[in-house]
Amino acid sequence: MDIRKLTTEQRNEKTMHLDELSTEEFVSVMNEEDRRVPQAIEKEKQVIAQVIDKVIAAFKKGGRLFYIGAGTSGRLGVLDAAECVPTFGVSRDEVIGLIAGGSKAMTEAIEGAEDNSKIAEEDLKEHILTADDVVVGLAASGRTPYVIGGLKYAQSVGATTAAIACVKGSQIGKLADYAIEVEVGPEILTGSTRLKSGTAQKLILNMISTGAMVGIGKVYENLMVDVKPTNNKLRQRALNMIAEIVEVSEAESEQLFRHARGNVKAAIVMGLHNISFSEATQRLEKADGFIRNT
Repeated sequence: MDIRKLTTEQRNEKTMHLDELSTEEFVSVMNEEDRRVPQAIEKEKQVIAQVIDKVIAAFKKGGRLFYIGAGTSGRLGVLDAAECVPTFGVSRDEVIGLIAGGSKAMTEAIEGAEDNSKIAEEDLKEHILTADDVVVGLAASGRTPYVIGGLKYAQSVGATTAAIACVKGSQIGKLADYAIEVEVGPEILTGSTRLKSGTAQKLILNMISTGAMVGIGKVYENLMVDVKPTNNKLRQRALNMIAEIVEVSEAESEQLFRHARGNVKAAIVMGLHNISFSEATQRLEKADGFIRNT
């Protein structure tokens, strides 16, 4: 295939004189182009919602969410997966990011890794992919062999598949059960899909992971009540949430936090209903983790 036909490889007529712009003009042009990204995503919100619902269903039956990609796309998937751990208190085995070339590819370009369609299959096999899982393939061009191979293998085991591409009629979109194809237009720097294409993928991943976590009770109102307080900032955030929701002092919030053994949701339920840690955890279990239902 001649990649020059891909939108992601075409030249942007508005930036043909990029090298002649003043710094301020450059910032204005780039900002104007970036504004097109959420507008393009708006057109795909229905299918994004469908993918979120599938991830929620997978989590509820013990399944996992996998992101697979190469280069910028792969790094974005690994980043989103990693951030789910402290933000939503999930384990590293629940949301998993796989990148062509392995962890070394997060900081170095591993030449040729993305061109091997078999590597993703091996990576997924290592994690014992099942039909209960969801695999989201990311490729700005929509044609990365690593992602294509991963999606094919995922379908062979019955896993739900989704594709995120920045061209219409993409190869990965045709393969997947759900195709999210956000055409953001040519990049300001020709072919540099770490720009608008990368931004689009990041925004969509934000929606998928956050929406799915809301759907399984990891959020109360708009607060990250399943946060893992692994540093001073997150611990203070946890104490602030407990104090605000339960409407108690900082000292009482600290006491609830200690009695709940650092479990923020349990501390909140304890405070709301004036119950023990044991009863709070039982109520949360019966409510599938939703504080509102305790």
